[in-house]
Amino acid sequence: RLLPRRASRLSERDFGHVCRGAAESRSLAQLNLNLGIVSNINRVKQLAEALKTNRSVQSLFLHGSPLTDAGLALLNPALSIHPSLVALDLGDCMLGDEGINLICGLLPPDGAKSGLKELTLSANPGVTSKGWGRLAIAVAHSSQLRVLNLDYNPLGDQVAGMLAVAVASSRTLEVLDLEGTGLTNQSAQTLLDMVENYPTALRTLILAENNISPELQQQISDLLSEGEEEEETEAREVTAREKNPWICQNSSSSQMVLMTSGLGDSLLAETEM
Repeated sequence: RLLPRRASRLSERDFGHVCRGAAESRSLAQLNLNLGIVSNINRVKQLAEALKTNRSVQSLFLHGSPLTDAGLALLNPALSIHPSLVALDLGDCMLGDEGINLICGLLPPDGAKSGLKELTLSANPGVTSKGWGRLAIAVAHSSQLRVLNLDYNPLGDQVAGMLAVAVASSRTLEVLDLEGTGLTNQSAQTLLDMVENYPTALRTLILAENNISPELQQQISDLLSEGEEEEETEAREVTAREKNPWICQNSSSSQMVLMTSGLGDSLLAETEM
């Protein structure tokens, strides 16, 4: 179920064997080709062909592969029709705005088709604020994305403001990693206002290695923790009512409670199980 080839030195022949095996597999759940394994256009084409046939891969990791927008364009048709893919790592893949446009297509705005639940775009400094703005819109309307890792991109306060609006609009995003993205207290205040005043599914916000005061970071963390505790209390109350149907409810103050499983660990851990 797991095929880790992270940082391996594969000949072209061996890489071809890996792709053919992935294409034929019916049980492969995680394909890890991190740190430069997909090193040229020929390998991108072979991987794309394998993914067109494969139906089982849930997690695809290409971190550190020099894909560029051109390589992602070759992969995109296979990624967009894959029936099981929910986690994609394209960190440090030399992507630009065109690549981001393609990725937005993997975040469908409704539940009509499957889409990504975990997306990593760390360390892609070629993306401009225009590209990140487009991604923010896609995130705001995505019906499935739970984890978004944007660490070590030069986002700055302007992009952080757009992301705050996206998080406030999203009903699914639970984890946002903004470590080392050039943020200041201005961004932190915007994010604090968002968490404090708007309902959000967000439970983890990573702001390390930014020019943000510890006090503001702590305030945000405390508010997110309070929201999580409230959800846990509501979940326990619903469970208690389900176990004991004789509990009387006051119809004048009845509430609909939407329960979700939450995200205890990353999808990587889930697939390793």
